[in-house]
Amino acid sequence: MRTRSLVAGLLTGAAAVLGLAMPASAAEPPSGVQPLIVGGVDATETYSFMASMQTKSGDHNCGASLIAPEWLVTAAHCVEGEQPSNWQYRINTTDHTKGGEVAEVDKFVVHEKYDGSGPYDIALVHLTKPAEAAPIEIGQSPAAGTDVREIGWGLTCPTRGCGEAPVILQQLDTKVAEDSGCSGSGAYDAQTELCMDNQGGKASACYGDSGGPAVVKSGDKWTLVGATSRGQTASCPEMPGIYTDVTAFGDWVKQQTGK
Repeated sequence: MRTRSLVAGLLTGAAAVLGLAMPASAAEPPSGVQPLIVGGVDATETYSFMASMQTKSGDHNCGASLIAPEWLVTAAHCVEGEQPSNWQYRINTTDHTKGGEVAEVDKFVVHEKYDGSGPYDIALVHLTKPAEAAPIEIGQSPAAGTDVREIGWGLTCPTRGCGEAPVILQQLDTKVAEDSGCSGSGAYDAQTELCMDNQGGKASACYGDSGGPAVVKSGDKWTLVGATSRGQTASCPEMPGIYTDVTAFGDWVKQQTGK
């Protein structure tokens, strides 16, 4: 895996996809659930930056990360074609049905190179007013073998429709895999995406996790490195998952947010 530049600044995960190169976890508006974490455990802490994209009735759709008081980063496939007024984000809680704060949205910004599948699966969400929760910074792009934590409310069983998504936030500690583990998907871009280890087919982000963060510990704080994008098969843990490398889009984020 090539070395990526460190991007300090503004800018958490896991979601598997429905088929080869298909988005991992955008919820199916208005009530479908997207990828969640298979093989993880209940969150051991409250991540102030973690957000649940929800319908106005509170149904979870995708994950997102608070990167500045008025901005979230998520997967493009979670918000493409959606009306901001139809959605809300619950931030800074481990239970997506209560706690934290609920934020309203007035704008989605999908990356201009996103074509509905594959790379550039990144978008920004502008909130109508600043959130009170503490945001997360973008970290340095991790090399293969780096310890990483995936966070999300996605399914905990491996295939779409196999069960109910969890109410309590899940987390999975895994590692960044070699790019070769994901290059067979045909659309994988080693310069802008991360390949995540599936622990021998036992653990992965899954439906409902899309857009949520992959984070790395830097000192005593978490830094954001990835956003759940897609899986390579319909069974989430069968092959390594693909994440958007958020660190590769630091300049784009600054251009869009002005921060």
